[in-house]
Amino acid sequence: MIKIAHLTSVHFRYDTRIFLKQCISLASNGYDVTLIVADGKGDENKENIAIYDVGRPKNRIFRMLNTTRQVYREAIKLNADVYHLHDPELIPIGLKLIKRSKKVIFDSHEHVPEQLLSKHYLSNWISRIISRSFDLFESLTLKKFSAIIAATPHICNILSSKNSRVVTINNYPIINELSSISRINAQKQNQVCFVGGVTDIRGIKELLVAFRLTKNNTKLVLAGLFSDQNLKTELQKTASWNYVKDLGFLNRTEVSQVLAQSIAGIVTFLPVPNHINAQPNKMFEYMSAGLPIIASNFPLWKEIIEAHNCGICVDPTKPQEIANAIDFLIANPKLAKDMGENGKQAINEKFNWTAEEKKLFDLYESLLK
Repeated sequence: MIKIAHLTSVHFRYDTRIFLKQCISLASNGYDVTLIVADGKGDENKENIAIYDVGRPKNRIFRMLNTTRQVYREAIKLNADVYHLHDPELIPIGLKLIKRSKKVIFDSHEHVPEQLLSKHYLSNWISRIISRSFDLFESLTLKKFSAIIAATPHICNILSSKNSRVVTINNYPIINELSSISRINAQKQNQVCFVGGVTDIRGIKELLVAFRLTKNNTKLVLAGLFSDQNLKTELQKTASWNYVKDLGFLNRTEVSQVLAQSIAGIVTFLPVPNHINAQPNKMFEYMSAGLPIIASNFPLWKEIIEAHNCGICVDPTKPQEIANAIDFLIANPKLAKDMGENGKQAINEKFNWTAEEKKLFDLYESLLK
């Protein structure tokens, strides 16, 4: 049996893209799949996938200097036929595996040079220098990889100049995953949900102001963790926090319940370089669950939402626009339901994992010929 090893030093073991989609799909297609992680939750076997844990790092620097080496040591023990890397900090590991004559895939979830420009802890001039340096690093290293997977067409267009085999595998949802889970007593409540990691640049401050401006005492349900506890503490001291239900991290069944109870899903990321051309997974998951979307009016997002009439686009920097969109959907439940059904239909017909899974299989088969 062909052995596949997925490696991550950043993501947790049940990451939607890595584990629920790629690893499970490959295991179901007859591959022997192992996932190496660094989340401190120990080794286990789940869904026919062996998960090896090298331990949670103490901090970011320790992770980049030591955890990556631990991941590499576990990786070479496996002697896999293909190694599939999910983090930019693992690129040096990929180069070592390539020297061992291994086939190595780099999966670019984000366009890192653009992402670096959005780091709040870096000054503008430092972020620009680091961004350009990493762009050069990618140009020198990624050409050596067996293949590159890009999470969006935008990333694919950029990385195509750095490797001759780049494939777009979009992070589209699994059909019915979030709508087929049991929804006992899941009656609609006066709430809009935000699912995923909560950060400043994802517009949380503007969102809280917007909910204070709504006319229907609507609640904002947060289903995800704050990346910065100082930010959470700051927001908890504001009057707007009275409009928040902070549920923290939820499993997929719990997320399904939140979606079922919500009037709409919201994804009003701020217009930073890494967001404008992104395709946020949560936007498609809202559509999959039959929820209308309130989203940033970036051209790509607007094109998708308006083409399928599945939501409302707003300026994410203007809380009043966000509040108006929330009030409109609450005042027009039939229209909101129709938008939700339109989104779900678009997922079933186009934006789903089934098509992306086939591209993943095709890539692996081409590498293993």
